[in-house]
Amino acid sequence: MHKISNFTGSARHGWEKMTPSMGFGMSRSHNDLPVTAPIKRPSAASAVPPAIPPGTQVNLSFNVPFSSNLAGPDVDDIMYASPGAKARWTHPEGTAEGIPNHKLPVHAQNVENLRNLCREMSESSDGRIQAVVVSSEPKPLPGLQRGPLRALVTNVCLSGELEIVNQMRAKILNETPISLRSSSVDIDSNLIFDSASSCLKSPVLNQLDLISKTTKADIFVLMPKQPDIESASFNGNLETSLDSRLRCTIYGDMESMEHAKTRILIMIDQILHRHVDTMKLELTMHTLICGRARKNIKLIESATGTAIYFPPPFPRLYGYCPPGAIRRPEDQVFITGKTQEDILHAKQKLHDLVMSTKVFVKPVVVTDTKLDSILLERLDKVRKIIENNGSYILLPPLGMQRGLVRVQGTDVLNVERTVRELMALAGQFYSASWFITHPDPSQRPPTPSDVRAMLSDICINSGAEISFEKLNFHIYGSDDAVKAAMMVINNIPFVKKSQYNMSVKIELANEHKEFVSGKKNGKINKIMSHSSVQIVFDGFNEYNFYIVVRGAQYDATKSGLDLVEQEMPAAISFHVPDQYHKRIIGIGGQHIQRIMKKYSVFVKFSNAMDRGGLGKEEDDIKVDNVICRTPARNAQNLDLVKQEIMDMVEKADAEFVSEHVPINRLYHRELIARMDKIDELEKKFNCKITFPSTEQASDIVTVSGPEYQVPLAVDEFLGMVPESHEIAFPASSELREYMRSSEFQNDVLEKMKDQYVVEVHLKQPHQESPDGSDHQIEGLVLSFTRNNAGGLKDAIDFLVNKLVMHGLDANTIRGAIPRPKSDSFEESLPFFDSKLLQRAEPPVDTTDSPTRSHFGDDPAERSGFLDRLRKPGSMSSFTSILERRKNGSNSPGSLFKHASSNASKASLASLESQGSGYRNPWNDSGINLADDEHHNNGWPVPAPRFENKFPFGSNSSAAPGDVTPRYDPRASVDSGRPSTSHSASGYPAPIGPPR
Repeated sequence: MHKISNFTGSARHGWEKMTPSMGFGMSRSHNDLPVTAPIKRPSAASAVPPAIPPGTQVNLSFNVPFSSNLAGPDVDDIMYASPGAKARWTHPEGTAEGIPNHKLPVHAQNVENLRNLCREMSESSDGRIQAVVVSSEPKPLPGLQRGPLRALVTNVCLSGELEIVNQMRAKILNETPISLRSSSVDIDSNLIFDSASSCLKSPVLNQLDLISKTTKADIFVLMPKQPDIESASFNGNLETSLDSRLRCTIYGDMESMEHAKTRILIMIDQILHRHVDTMKLELTMHTLICGRARKNIKLIESATGTAIYFPPPFPRLYGYCPPGAIRRPEDQVFITGKTQEDILHAKQKLHDLVMSTKVFVKPVVVTDTKLDSILLERLDKVRKIIENNGSYILLPPLGMQRGLVRVQGTDVLNVERTVRELMALAGQFYSASWFITHPDPSQRPPTPSDVRAMLSDICINSGAEISFEKLNFHIYGSDDAVKAAMMVINNIPFVKKSQYNMSVKIELANEHKEFVSGKKNGKINKIMSHSSVQIVFDGFNEYNFYIVVRGAQYDATKSGLDLVEQEMPAAISFHVPDQYHKRIIGIGGQHIQRIMKKYSVFVKFSNAMDRGGLGKEEDDIKVDNVICRTPARNAQNLDLVKQEIMDMVEKADAEFVSEHVPINRLYHRELIARMDKIDELEKKFNCKITFPSTEQASDIVTVSGPEYQVPLAVDEFLGMVPESHEIAFPASSELREYMRSSEFQNDVLEKMKDQYVVEVHLKQPHQESPDGSDHQIEGLVLSFTRNNAGGLKDAIDFLVNKLVMHGLDANTIRGAIPRPKSDSFEESLPFFDSKLLQRAEPPVDTTDSPTRSHFGDDPAERSGFLDRLRKPGSMSSFTSILERRKNGSNSPGSLFKHASSNASKASLASLESQGSGYRNPWNDSGINLADDEHHNNGWPVPAPRFENKFPFGSNSSAAPGDVTPRYDPRASVDSGRPSTSHSASGYPAPIGPPR
């Protein structure tokens, strides 16, 4: 059994609380836990005492996240739709254009079902609870960022006793299809499309119907996506060889969509004649055995040639299940392989990995009111955290509002990283209270119906969740949502003219306490005296503490909160190889002290020993190990500090960046099987190549490393990816004879191989020409690797020029690459009546040949056999569309439309550094800055006047009443203020006690 003190040196992190009675205890031996042992979710008491006493009559208003802005597929692209899917996800025929997405039948039906549910709850409760549903399109508040345009927000307001209200809230959230989403799987058309009958293969249709019936997800098969060639080519990321694939799009709630997507991926594997088997594996062990960035699973897949599909990491968090749907067992792992022996080999390796894994567990208290916000708005980030750290977070179900979660990992360091990053997510949400102590007797108090209308309007336009009891408001949500709700409440007449007290509670990492307070609490004392507010630091747990800003006036509290946020830490982190640290720091720290003083920014370095010991993690060479921190009001200097530090690093090691390379996901398996060569490539260029997870079904491979090494690594990596391109043309007997001669072999094929690194293979001629001539259709296959695709157009031009001299009609070539549209101003020249500006002739659109302009044939006179083949077909004729999309403009070679382009164009086009989002708490105190101008800091700017909205609280002598401005909720986006802790990109800092 491992002793925690051996890792941390002290028990300051609370590891002394970990006893064998807590789940796994401190470690896990081979026999401590069977592979399929059930684990119950934590059900501890609330993290903090409730602000509202039990039994109190309350009004609770919250928004139901329906994802009503989710759009359906384009009707013209639909080739297949599961039963009923088209009617749900497309507008009825005859609907005018520009109708918002929330009017789709599926979204309208969800709102109607919610109204029926709330009506039944109200009628069956004998008057103990009343539920009201309001749907509206929010409008933005001044000074706040916009959410999705024209997104319908549906709000529920519950009135009753606190316990019943909370139970009904949980019931509504768990019986409603919240957080609908969609995902796509690209499928090669030859796998599921029958070209002879011009329709999808019947076994595929039957299987898709069965998947839809089992999972209750809506499934569509859509036409290939037509790329925007000009813009994509300009950005260097066009990959048209992938654009000819069909798109299988799945719609549904999170679990239904994930289940259907996995079943479709398995169907594709079965079409490829792969065997399928399953294995049961305890859910909480999945991310642990996968390792950081799924490294362990990729090694197993490489060694066995299998594909392993894990279930979603957070099943059953949302209680909703479509009627009749069969959920995927949470411990079921699918494995596909070429042979049954390969699958058994993979199973054995997984079993060995589980039995050799030791688990460390730690219970952590999170603010209970923030757990639902994390589940609804940050679940994707939680998933990224556990995948990056090879850990797992056991969360309570939605609506439980119990503040204890359990974090487990294979190493103390990984658990600590996970906990800190989870605490950072919690810090992105605020809570506030507004207590009306002495109502104005001249104002009419609000009636119950007034209160419900007021709360619903505030929630819809701010995105916050609000409860109201005994003239007291309690507000929960993201920082912008809470501040927007407070601004709206301040403009309600009966509130504005009453005496009140208010407080705002911020959660921040303990390491930042001295940073925010300053020496001897100097910063906080100055803010309190300047804004007439009270600021209290209240301890919460061993990781976070509360900053409570209290005031008796809205403007004073707003100003005080603004100043506190300006003193909160803004940070940037990046990677500098360890060997440069001493040079940058200088003798006695003189270099780094000069930089810190110049920019008023604190800089901290960490080396491999600080991160857990030399050789402990191979990934540490890529982890951010330099952090710069400064108060938020000085955040503009962070990039300047980074640039000055990176100037002292040699080019070959400076500025770690990431490059995304699209490669057909099915070919990932071939690349993973050559993992030894990929490892050599990584060591050669000091880069990291990361493949997406199997369940993700993504084409994107990420190459990260030094800025000047990544293009070289991408070029060599693409050299492992084969590509091919076909051209076809009618050939006379003379041309066919020449193409099979030794002269053609030596003068053309050998030169193309030597000069353009393109190999040419002749296909068997086919299909006699219908005009009675001896012409036959000749086909040529050009093979090359992706890194040499830049020379494809030149190679085709060279080949065509040789064949034209032996009777080829260049106008009849299908598959040639056209001349790219000029980026000059030639199209605008006709507007200038000047002989100095000669108009360039526009390119001829009737041919795919790059040599078209060299031959003076009139296209109107051309009536060859291929003209008939290339007539555009109707949407019902998918074969004709595929043929047209295989022509030159959409061929793989068009990735490099400009002849001067070369391999790794995508790499060279995006060398710009991607700023790391890494945030990391430190124990060092901040730097006191000189007084600077304080900015608005994201607070909404009050409108000068509002029209009368609420009937209560107004009289004849009062000014025109205030209207509740509408605001688009921010959906699931991060806070606008600088993060106060680290992100999920790694954890370079020491975990030990403060120094």
